[in-house]
Amino acid sequence: MKSLRLILSNPRYFAPAWAFASLNILFGTWAIYIPQVKGDLGIDKASLGLALFFLSLGNFTIFPLASKIINTIGVGKATWYGVLLISATALLPFLAPNYYVLLGGLFLYGAANGFLDISMNTLVTEIEKEDRQNFMSASHGFFSLGGVFAGLGSFMILFLDNPVLHMMLAIILVLGVNAFFYKNYIHIVSPPLEKEPFKLKNFRPLLLIGIVSFIIMGSEGAIVDWSGIFLQEISNAPVALIGSGFLAFSVTMTLGRFLGDSISAKIGSVKIVGLGALVAIMGYFMVLTTNTYLAIIGFAFVGLGFSAIVPELFRIGGNIKGVKTSQGVAFIAGTGISGFLLGPVILGYLAEASSLKLSFITLLACCIAAFLATFFLRKK
Repeated sequence: MKSLRLILSNPRYFAPAWAFASLNILFGTWAIYIPQVKGDLGIDKASLGLALFFLSLGNFTIFPLASKIINTIGVGKATWYGVLLISATALLPFLAPNYYVLLGGLFLYGAANGFLDISMNTLVTEIEKEDRQNFMSASHGFFSLGGVFAGLGSFMILFLDNPVLHMMLAIILVLGVNAFFYKNYIHIVSPPLEKEPFKLKNFRPLLLIGIVSFIIMGSEGAIVDWSGIFLQEISNAPVALIGSGFLAFSVTMTLGRFLGDSISAKIGSVKIVGLGALVAIMGYFMVLTTNTYLAIIGFAFVGLGFSAIVPELFRIGGNIKGVKTSQGVAFIAGTGISGFLLGPVILGYLAEASSLKLSFITLLACCIAAFLATFFLRKK
């Protein structure tokens, strides 16, 4: 909890952490109204799937460009501009008069999300280098808190019944707090990297980290989408407990991220990735017992195991010798988002071809592979 106290007591650390929360406050608010947007435009599930793909496409498109933009204007300015961009584009999906405008709006909103994602992770990495203070994991905890704020904001539907007004209030909250704190980081720039010839060996660890990022984020996306169905169809859980797996996963992930920085400072980033993977493996074994209550506890263990892995991967990726911080962070973000989007789809095909239990056995195998990868990563 040291990093959480650090964030709450010092504007230098709270400012970038709030950028993390801001991203999920607006994205979570959009997610609440997806069914209503679908109904208002009269589109079917297939068309909605394509629309959400355009959101992801915007993310993918910005990844190759973000690093160059960040290095050109400075990571502090890039983070502030990213906040302005998500605030400017968050309303576009709600204002779309037809399906094709919705596709364009979601593409732009996705690109803004991707740009802020890379900028703020690069910013935290640079501050950690300057101050020798670990708070990356707690910053990702603030991202999770942003989702909680968005969830609580869903109760406003009862009083507002107006998606545009609801999103505008969320934007005012995000911009208001950021406008007060952004001066604490806007001046920060990444130090110039010493000129040296291209060396493939510098990128080898990054490729390995990217694979782990793809696996872990893919598993996270799979649990978000499939944990309820697993409890319903495989564990035969009562209706009241179907959402408990995801709830347990989310709660332990949030708590773990607030504890992760202290543990990382003591044992190091690579070891905490390995430890997290080991805890998640234990969780998957509990899930695969198919007993409802053991499965729910297992999802909690998986959330705890995953909680610190992704923040640590960003930290490692931003500190590889011979690779610019923004390039390392962008690569980890790109592979992670790819996994998050493709993981649930791959699981769905496996479940359709065989069984959902086989899909979760596959997740266990992938987690074991991520654990083994840490031994190679430590050598590199």
